Amino acid sequence: MDTVLFLALGLLAQSLGLSLGVPRLRRPSTLFPWHRAPAAGRVRRAWVIPPISVSENHKRLPYPLVQIKSDKQPLGSVIYSIQGPGVDEEPRGVFSIDKFTGKVFLNATLDREKTDRFRLRAFALDLGGSTLEEPTDLEIVVVDQNDNRPVFRQEVFTGRVLEGAAPGTYVTRAEATDADDPETDNAALRYSILEQGSPQLFSIDELTGEIRTVQVGLDREVVAVYNLTLQVADMSGDGLTATASAIITLEDVNDNAPGFTRDEFFMEATEATSGVDVGRLEVEDRDLPGSPNWAARFTILEGDPDGHFTIRTDPKTNEGVLSVVKPLDYERCEQYDLRVAVQNEAPLQAAAPRAERDQARVSVRVQDVNEAPVFQENPLRTSLAEGAAPGTPVATFSARDPDTQQLQRLSYSKDYDPEDWLQVDGATGWVQTQRVLSPASPFLKDGWYRAIILAYDDASPPCTATGTLSIEILEVNDHAPELSPPSGSLCSEPTQGSGLLLGATDEDLPPHGAPFHFQLNPSIPELARNWSLSQINISHARLRLQHQLQEGLHRLSLLLRDSGQPPQQREQPLNVTVCRCGQDGVCLQGAAALRAKGPGISLGALVIVLATVILLLLLTLPLALLPRFRQQSWDKGLLQGLQDDLRDNILNYDEQGGGEEDQDAYDINQLRHPSELAALSAPLGRPPLRRDTPLSRVRPPPSRALPTSPADMADFINDGLEAADSDLSVPPYDTALIYDYEGDGSMAGTLSSILSSLGDEDQDYSCLQDWGPRFARLADLYGPP
Repeated sequence: MDTVLFLALGLLAQSLGLSLGVPRLRRPSTLFPWHRAPAAGRVRRAWVIPPISVSENHKRLPYPLVQIKSDKQPLGSVIYSIQGPGVDEEPRGVFSIDKFTGKVFLNATLDREKTDRFRLRAFALDLGGSTLEEPTDLEIVVVDQNDNRPVFRQEVFTGRVLEGAAPGTYVTRAEATDADDPETDNAALRYSILEQGSPQLFSIDELTGEIRTVQVGLDREVVAVYNLTLQVADMSGDGLTATASAIITLEDVNDNAPGFTRDEFFMEATEATSGVDVGRLEVEDRDLPGSPNWAARFTILEGDPDGHFTIRTDPKTNEGVLSVVKPLDYERCEQYDLRVAVQNEAPLQAAAPRAERDQARVSVRVQDVNEAPVFQENPLRTSLAEGAAPGTPVATFSARDPDTQQLQRLSYSKDYDPEDWLQVDGATGWVQTQRVLSPASPFLKDGWYRAIILAYDDASPPCTATGTLSIEILEVNDHAPELSPPSGSLCSEPTQGSGLLLGATDEDLPPHGAPFHFQLNPSIPELARNWSLSQINISHARLRLQHQLQEGLHRLSLLLRDSGQPPQQREQPLNVTVCRCGQDGVCLQGAAALRAKGPGISLGALVIVLATVILLLLLTLPLALLPRFRQQSWDKGLLQGLQDDLRDNILNYDEQGGGEEDQDAYDINQLRHPSELAALSAPLGRPPLRRDTPLSRVRPPPSRALPTSPADMADFINDGLEAADSDLSVPPYDTALIYDYEGDGSMAGTLSSILSSLGDEDQDYSCLQDWGPRFARLADLYGPP
């Protein structure tokens, strides 16, 4: 029958110009690719092969899948081939074709989960290798089988939910996968709970895997963790299955209030101590240890009005620790009865079976001990005037003994008194000074002196208290202010310069110092007519001229007063130099005006000083030069000795005479050893004359003998001075050496006292007034009165 149908279809195809295979033949399916015969206005279509389905895991191999055939050549003259994955590409060898018949075979077991379809290319060639048909696609679809179990994404699912949660509360979600075709029932998964214990508190959605609570009754204190066994099955719950676990933990809520283990507690505490633990209060709480729902908080409701006690919570045991924070006094209270409450840090749930807080009584008995004395005022502050005399009372630094029920006696002593300034009565604590405290003491800080006094009882062992005595040293106004500076200069023109700035200082500390008050002495009226004094600030004033005054030194008298109570006042002399100033208000050189009325050295005193210096030279120079002269050879002439010691010669280089070759000089040995030179003067001839004066040709007087007794020393000095002034062959003692003398008739004058003493005419020294302050003294000495 099949053969007849095959032939009939073949004849029909030939008559129609088509090439067909026999469809719907399952073992094997045969297709005849065909082409429509050429017709006017139509294009011949390529051969087409519909997709071929084959089940995965097929066991009978090789298995024929399809047959392809071309009508371009008779059977046996066409060569068929296929290419693509499963043939000449990985995985190789899965499919093959009979090159003469066109039958395609399956040669290996297929796995849809690895490859769900194959796309091949079919070719038809003649015996010479020429293409008979255009290549066409051959698609082979792998049909899925339920050969994979579902798999949970994790072996254990975890979830957390508050205890007492309402039904329907979400807990967690279970998830699974299936490698089979998701478009088929092979991957249609369904979830279920196989085991959860009793009662049934949780449910799972069979489609989504969500786990939720189903009823009330979750109590962490009863069951804290639930273990569920979950199952998933494919084929909508009728196929392959897999299992997993779900661990659900109940989170604690504060549904249990803490409670004391006893209704009353008994403890003991020692008086006069603080910061010590007295005892512990035990409580119990069923909530989660370490959580705020379990942590206890204690409160003292009554029995401690002064705040002597406090209760803290031990975080490990949740016990209340009773401590003394303020020292107890046995003499005041022998026992304390406290009422204490406890509650959790977290608020209690409304549905809690017990009251929010529990209460208990705590009895604390105080133990009596020997207590240290207590100073009634510590530190004790007092004040004392500076310079207080020895024996001045300071204060009574006494203490009391808290042990009123014990007969004890107190004693006092010093513990710290760095200046040993104070004296303490050992029986009463009376403190007084025993000497004067120096204001410069390094232990006087900012006007305060600190000492430490001890008070101790006579118990065994004794107790000691320490008290601080702070003494403020009050400043006393015992110093008057002083002018600073005591001298200065002013321009002779009142309009020039800024005046003389005057300041004042005071050894006293505030408030006995500034502001200072400056005043011209009212007992001298002429001061106010010539001078003005204006206050600048609290410590300075400015002195100015009322009108032009004569240049020179003026002595003023000022009154300075401080602001102490009572104030101290001092008359202060002020030396003011009035001088000629430039436009900048500064004294010009040579224009100062010092007056002879000012302080200075008189002429008689100057002569006495000069004579004393000369006498010392005459006494010391021979002793110093005696060893030197003993070493020199007396066989040499005196001239040779003078030439060897050039340090004793004064050479004239700048006179317009003999020049550098003129070495006539004065021998200083005449000052050092006049007696020796007098004895040796005969061989030397006449002594050299000074050529730097007009009267250098005058002969010097003969040498004088040295005094033989101290009584003749004054006469010797006076005679020596007179001889020196008259002897022009040697320089006088008070002359200025002339190095640029221009000879006789020079316009340069001389200041030598020699010439001034010999001349009968009056000398005019008024020019010294213009040479500046340094020559003012000479002007006062030699100038007109």
